[in-house]
Amino acid sequence: MTWNPDLYHQFEAARSAPAHDLQAMLPDGPYRKVVDLGCGTGEQTLALAQRFPAAEVLGVDRSAEMLARSPRGQASNLRFEQQDILEVRGEYDLIYSNAALQWLPDHPSLLAHLWQHLRPGGTFAMQVPANHDHSSHRLLGETAAEFEQELGGYSRFGTAHGASPVLSPASYAERLDALGAVEIQALSRVYPVILEGAGGLIDWTRGTALIPYLSRLNEADASRFLASYRARLEAVYPAGRLYYAFTRVLVVAQRPLA
Repeated sequence: MTWNPDLYHQFEAARSAPAHDLQAMLPDGPYRKVVDLGCGTGEQTLALAQRFPAAEVLGVDRSAEMLARSPRGQASNLRFEQQDILEVRGEYDLIYSNAALQWLPDHPSLLAHLWQHLRPGGTFAMQVPANHDHSSHRLLGETAAEFEQELGGYSRFGTAHGASPVLSPASYAERLDALGAVEIQALSRVYPVILEGAGGLIDWTRGTALIPYLSRLNEADASRFLASYRARLEAVYPAGRLYYAFTRVLVVAQRPLA
């Protein structure tokens, strides 16, 4: 799956707003080791390094294309590694993830796995999109089903096309409580984005949700896929101004000292 930093940052202000809110939810603390899971181009990782200068801050991401844009050398306590989130080892005082964990399945098991890497007294913070029930994603799933043969049977999460592992804020809170977390904050928030009809929605999804599909298709099939997706979108959004309810789930919790 190949990421394009330019497409991802086309809507940088809208995509970064939830990250700013997540950072604002972080409690101050004597963090020594911090990891940013799925750091992308590393802007939020740099912000963490600047906010917690006494901590060693590590940003990890699978995408070489995204890491090539990371702010290496802009803070002495900052470094980046190309790595899968599930391959991260060690223990951390702050485990942070902004708009990355939605790409991984089975979030109850994922939370339990990440919790093992959080030191007592540490903080866990995550932010994920929760737009899987929006027409943009539902119609993308329908289009993927139409191109099942061309996609080689690919299903994003190993289940139905377009299915999402993202839980409700209440479910995240309950799961974290069962793991022993305290000071749990879990909320859903809408960040409105104004787009221009179906074309605007395609531009939006090209930076994220469309990537795993288009990266598996040749040029001709990708063109047909986009045309089919556009036709579905235009049936729902004929033309003009489109209010896109960009919904996010933000979660912060702490592991008690004992």
